[in-house]
Amino acid sequence: MKRTLFRDTNTLPLIPFPMTLASSLVIFFSQGLYAQEQSSGETDATMLEEIVVEGIRASLEAASDMKRDDSRIVDAIVAEDIGKLPDNNIAEALQRITGVSINSDFGVGDSVSIRGLSQNRVELNGRSTVGDERDGVSLQDFPSSFLKAVEVIKSPTADMIEGALGGTVSMKTVRPLDLDGFTAAGSLDGEYADKTENWAPIANISIGNLWDLGEAGTFGAIAMYSYQDREIRQDEYKNRVRLYDEDVNGLTANTPSGLFAVREQNTVEQYVENRERNALNISLQWAPTSERGNVYLDLSTTERSGSQNGSSILDVGGTRTYFDGTTQDGNGQVNNYALEGAFVIPKTWSDFRETDSFSHALGAEWDFTDSVTFSGEISMAASDSYRPDSEFNLRPVSRDDWEIWAEQYTPGTSDYDDDLSDFNLRHTIDATFSQSGNSIPSIIYSDPNALTGADNLAIRAFYHDDIRTKNDEQAIRFDLDYKDAFNIDWLTSVKAGFRYTENDYEFTQKRFRADNLYRNVLTDEGTDNEAPIAVWIDDFENMFPGSFETINHANSFDQNGTSGQMDLLSYRIYRGDLLANPSATFDRIQQMLAGTNYALTGSLSDNLELQEGSYRDIAEQTTAFYISADMEFERLRATVGGRYVKTEIDSTVIVDSAPVSGSHSYNDFLPSVNITYDLSENTLLRFAGAKVMRRADYAELSPAFEVNSAITAATQGALDLDPYRATQFDLSLEHYFGQGNLVSLALFYKDVESFLSSTNTCVANQQTTDQNVTEWEGICLLENAGETNSDLVYSTLGDFAGAANADAAGFNYTAAQRDAGLTGIVTNRVTNGENGTVEGLEFGYQQHFDFLPGIFSGLGMSFNYTYSKSEQPNGNMLLDISENTYNLQVYWEYSDFQVRLAYNFRDQFLDTEEETRIQTIGGLALNSATNDESSELYDATAGNNYRDDRGQLDFSASWDATENLTVVANATNLTGEPSVYITELGSPWLYTEADRRFSLGLRASF
Repeated sequence: MKRTLFRDTNTLPLIPFPMTLASSLVIFFSQGLYAQEQSSGETDATMLEEIVVEGIRASLEAASDMKRDDSRIVDAIVAEDIGKLPDNNIAEALQRITGVSINSDFGVGDSVSIRGLSQNRVELNGRSTVGDERDGVSLQDFPSSFLKAVEVIKSPTADMIEGALGGTVSMKTVRPLDLDGFTAAGSLDGEYADKTENWAPIANISIGNLWDLGEAGTFGAIAMYSYQDREIRQDEYKNRVRLYDEDVNGLTANTPSGLFAVREQNTVEQYVENRERNALNISLQWAPTSERGNVYLDLSTTERSGSQNGSSILDVGGTRTYFDGTTQDGNGQVNNYALEGAFVIPKTWSDFRETDSFSHALGAEWDFTDSVTFSGEISMAASDSYRPDSEFNLRPVSRDDWEIWAEQYTPGTSDYDDDLSDFNLRHTIDATFSQSGNSIPSIIYSDPNALTGADNLAIRAFYHDDIRTKNDEQAIRFDLDYKDAFNIDWLTSVKAGFRYTENDYEFTQKRFRADNLYRNVLTDEGTDNEAPIAVWIDDFENMFPGSFETINHANSFDQNGTSGQMDLLSYRIYRGDLLANPSATFDRIQQMLAGTNYALTGSLSDNLELQEGSYRDIAEQTTAFYISADMEFERLRATVGGRYVKTEIDSTVIVDSAPVSGSHSYNDFLPSVNITYDLSENTLLRFAGAKVMRRADYAELSPAFEVNSAITAATQGALDLDPYRATQFDLSLEHYFGQGNLVSLALFYKDVESFLSSTNTCVANQQTTDQNVTEWEGICLLENAGETNSDLVYSTLGDFAGAANADAAGFNYTAAQRDAGLTGIVTNRVTNGENGTVEGLEFGYQQHFDFLPGIFSGLGMSFNYTYSKSEQPNGNMLLDISENTYNLQVYWEYSDFQVRLAYNFRDQFLDTEEETRIQTIGGLALNSATNDESSELYDATAGNNYRDDRGQLDFSASWDATENLTVVANATNLTGEPSVYITELGSPWLYTEADRRFSLGLRASF
């Protein structure tokens, strides 16, 4: 795209720039800006010079124009050309916008938070997109190459679809009638991920044309196709953190309560994701010769498939001892200790996913008169996801001890249960734990073969969950626009409209479990030849060669670094690529168990059991009417309107194998006002106010009881949840100067009247008869069998300090409590909450330094900063809101070259509350997770999990080799920045790393 630039004709002096980071640059270039404004005032609409620009600068200029011309408070990114959004990922492009932060999956941008709120809408050409929940399509699933622009709308108008609490992400594709004629564009990139050391292809192609049909009008068509194949990895190290009152080598704890925070249950999880995506977008458009309207058909589909094969190693149990090298950090978290009798559990995970989604629409717009325009659209959007989730566990058991027990086994008796205690048969090892600086801890085991030796590892369990999610929406809308309404000079138009939707959501989960195989499998059960058997990994290998591998990933934790030797990075597991075919793995387990009391018949699908408690079926109907008016009074422009919405919800769950349904409905009136006042030709003052609402997610609306595979934790929603509702106000000052330059300052305030909240309770449930109590300190205890506890009560090692083996005593006690019906499931329940607030300011600055001489005239920069302050009723900040966020882009383009560096920074934010592994760690260090606010042990911050400060540097460059061919290069997370998570006390407990991604490719356009 080429543009001819003109000098601005009537600009104001640059307002003061408050941000220290960029103020020096503004001062440095102020002389050029002043000269630019002086000369423009003398020429008044006379072209001083013609500068041909393309690429980054043209994109930023177009985005500035969109912001300036819109009646709402809007920010945007614009594609340089067809298929050339500034970043290859939509979310990663949006994070350059003021007030926008992103959430990542495997280091890839997946969704956005707008002014700290994640409850947003993602639209395509003004209509809904659909994913597994309300947020719409995942932004990494939709190709950025399809888009000409993406807007982030922060102040709504009445004609906009309701449902965005933070804002609306509006994706716009190229329309066929916008083309000048035949257009073709394509790109081919190779993307390199540095953890997996894998090159993967990304291909895009777009073809469009216009046809003059004579008296039949004009017809246009565009077809776009995108393909991506990717292999990436995520490394994760985490601990469970508990508070202990014990002698730590004579130290005094640096916590308010005097308790020590101890990191235990060391866990390494490494997932390799393989993802393939095919996407197709077809747009057809026709207009009559009168050009009084158009008819369009949009078809957009995405198919995503792939797997996440994960390996996990966890150590539990053991007795800690401290020594002269034991220290604590400034927050009371212990750094170095020895562990006697650790029990290390290896697992393999496979989470496969196939998702087919589409968004189709048939619509028309017609000018019945010069003043009256009518538009209508019928749209359908759907997402169908299939996610088979499998787990294959080994148990570290001493073969020698097990065989001694097996030889003494007497058929027909139950005395062996005590002799077969996990603690009598476990293969345990001693370890040292040490931490230095910000690196991953060092963990060294006394037995170098403990995690790989065939005599230490038996087959324990194979689990499989078959999960299906279907979500679809049918919508119809009609809009009427009456321009120059009623011959009133200041009333430029009146708009009115209607929209009706039907949404259907269904979640189904089926499960197969083959558990505790090393303990319970018998041959010839009920006969004199009855005997226990266990299958060791070498026995399994003899039956099925090549079933196991030793995990030892290259580049593990190369971003954080390790504090020393880390033995948890190499261990033996069932192969993840085999587990990705769960039916084949089931067949192997079936053959292994043939002739035993655990013998299986039929196929995997025959053995799946519907998880009735997890089933949810939600039908939702919405009806909306709106009316709005656009007004102009010399320097003032305003859009004022209101939207009335009725929501009706029917929810069905399964109880005792029978469907049980309930209904809920509510109404909302959503007024809005957007006012723009021209302080001068180039300086705008905006004010906006609105009421907004966001319906609860489908999973939150269903009372279905969704339990994890260990039957230790669950989630549960409620049908009668009200939506999130908020009243918001915005005040924005924007000054535009030169060509595409701007400086802006905005204040915002949101009063969220009905945040949803959640509480953890210990729920009595019959499923606990099969509960896994290996991690017994995480099992909540009931006061009375069959009665749910509102508070979470646990046993700890300290409760069994007098026992010869406190860990074994705790395990045996918890197992006995389970058998007596006195253990529960920690259940996170969603409830209607109270109010909360979000307030802050945004600052933006963008300038092209074309007044500099020679090649330096190609320099430019954009900078934005957001300050947000938030508070919930419990005193915590809101989730996912950083107080300080800023983005800095510096670019240079001259002649045929473009180079850009983009840096994004977010300081600490609250990622989750009541996080299971740190749920008793609060600012008061009370070692309690009570929900009773009247209790002296209540601490609202217990379980708070924060992601620590993080910045990321990205790089892109291109060279126009010819008029039609461009060489491009990109680097994402150039410096390899990890994510570190900390407790309320301020110490780390979780580290994640993802690949740095580098791409090199070619783009062609004709």
